[in-house]
Parts: sequence; structure tokens; C-alpha cells
Amino acid sequence: MDTTEQKERPTVVIIDDIIINIKIIGACLGDEFLIYSATSGAAGLQLIHEKRPDVILLDVVMPEMDGYEICRRLKSDPDTRDVPIIFVTAQSEVDEEARGLTMGAVDYITKPVVPAIVRARVRNQAELKRLRDRLAHLSATDGLTGLANRRHFDQTLEREWARALRSQHPLSAIMLDIDFFKTFNDGYGHLAGDDCLKKVAIALASATLRNGSDLVARYGGEEFVALLADTTPEGALIVAERMKSSIDALALPHRYSKIAETVTVSLGIATTIPIAEHAPTMLLLSADRMLYRAKANGRNRIMADA
Repeated sequence: MDTTEQKERPTVVIIDDIIINIKIIGACLGDEFLIYSATSGAAGLQLIHEKRPDVILLDVVMPEMDGYEICRRLKSDPDTRDVPIIFVTAQSEVDEEARGLTMGAVDYITKPVVPAIVRARVRNQAELKRLRDRLAHLSATDGLTGLANRRHFDQTLEREWARALRSQHPLSAIMLDIDFFKTFNDGYGHLAGDDCLKKVAIALASATLRNGSDLVARYGGEEFVALLADTTPEGALIVAERMKSSIDALALPHRYSKIAETVTVSLGIATTIPIAEHAPTMLLLSADRMLYRAKANGRNRIMADA
């Protein structure tokens, strides 16, 4: 099977302390899904964070950490709370089923499993997740540039701030503004302005996205922002220089600019190791101050919070 086909198949994680149960369920799903499994709650949680599955099949009765506790942890984590969980258990009492559904599970299958039932229910949940993910992507995307929108950026900032607070790793932000964009719009027209924004967005995305944890977004108008997880001031400066160079390389004509003959940008950088007493917006305020300083010092430059 080629890699492309594997990527298109939904991923399922099975957590059960009895290996034969995993084999039975895996045999039911193996033709349609990529199957990963774990025999303990701790290993299962780690596997889920690594594989980011489309559906989780979770046994209820397990030693050390039962299915309910695993479910509670998954639903309390922003990274995993939207992954559908199906409990698979020999317990068929109504109150146990109600407990699982109340905790956030989407379905409940009793053992011994019926292969056709398992396939149908997992298939339905995988398809529902695909549709939800598609809707979430549309609601998080700026319609003009295709970058993340401000709403999605703000949500990601909250999440990355919490993660950096736990790990005590640095978190960096870069605020960027197209220089004299109003005169560009006034001089060339709004269609040309939109085309400029699209080209700038593509250049910024290619210059910024080093890994899955980095995010570049349109923050409003001609302003963009990048969030760089686990990134030092030195690393953020390298990314900012790459962003600026990518815009310079576009060489988009701007005869209405007061500082250059092509489109240029000003950038402000801030880096922090979060502390509980501060809000995530503190990072953006610092980056915005540096952006203001870059503009005040002649634009077409990078300023970093020392």
C-alpha cells in the first residue's frame, strides 16, 4: 500500500489491556482504517497525542487507569477533546452506558463485538469527524488569503501559552505590517490590494511554517502575525528575517511608497517564557510595541524586544 493511500485512511486507536480483544477489533477494521493500539491507559494517552486519531475505541475496565479516567483526561485536553470516543466493554448495564455518554463518549459497544456493527459505528464517527474538521477549518481560515484568521490565532495563542507555561519553554510572536498599504490601495485599486495581500500571505507561510506548531495568520487589514512555539529570541529573529526577505523577493511594485519602489514590511518580535500571572495577550502587546518602534524608526525593518 502506498503512502498516499495510508494517509487518506482514517486512523483508529484501540486501548484495551487484553491483547486478543485488540486483535479481534483490529480485524474488524483493518481493511478501512489505520490501526494503532495500546494495552494501558498511560501508553494509550501517549499514543493518542502522537497519532492524533480520528476515532478512539476504549475499554472501560483496565488496571491502574480505567476507561472513564482516560476519557476524562482526553476531554479536558484541548488537543484531544474533539476526538470521538467509543467505549467497548462487557458491561451492558444502562447506568454504565449513561455514565460513559455523559462523560463525552459518542457511542457504546458491548462485547462480544459484532464486526458489522463495529465497522458501521466507527465509519460513521470517522465521517462525522471529517465533516466537523472541514467546518472547523473553514471557520478558522481567512477567506482572502487562506491563512488562519484572527479567531483561530487567538485560540491557538491560548493553547500554546498554556503548553509553554507547563513546559517553561519560550514562546515567540512576530507582528508584521505592510508599509504604506493604504496608499497602495488608493493608488492601484482594491483588487490589486487584494492580490498583494494574497501574494504576501503565500510568501509569509512559506517562510514561517517550520513545523506543525507554528502558525501564521492574517490579524486584520494588512497586518499579519506569526506564533512560534518553543522558539528563542534568536530563532524568532531568524524567522523574521526570512519573512522579510521573502517579501523583498516578491519585488511587488509600489510607486506610492515613501521609502522604496517595491512593497516592504515592518516587523516586531517578542519572546517570553510564560508565567501564570500574565495573560497571553502580553506577548502580542510586546510584539506590537516592537512593530510600532519599527515604523517609528523608518519602516522596512525588524525590531525585537530586548
